[in-house]
Amino acid sequence: MRIGKVYYQDKLAGHITATDHGEYLFQYTPEYVQSSPDLFLTFSMPVRREPYIERHLFPFFEGLIPEGWLLEMAIQKWNLKRNDSMGLLLACCQNCIGAVSIHPLIQEENEL
Repeated sequence: MRIGKVYYQDKLAGHITATDHGEYLFQYTPEYVQSSPDLFLTFSMPVRREPYIERHLFPFFEGLIPEGWLLEMAIQKWNLKRNDSMGLLLACCQNCIGAVSIHPLIQEENEL
């Protein structure tokens, strides 16, 4: 399982998770739901308490991953596979253009 912290304008908005079962989950934090109910990441994912669950990476997050020659550089630099969407998201999207950034959540070994 790999998890990324999702920030909106430098405020923790939620977590995106790639599960060991091949699903992707995104869930806004309870604090964000309470304090920023109108500041959604994308129209397709309004702020709510329930998680969003998909079999593929959500299109909004897929759109943050670089393309073309920049994607090729990222694949080589971090030794990732082209189809590793979550790996690319966690490696490349910590300093995106725009209001959203994704930072890997480092888990302690005893949590894994």
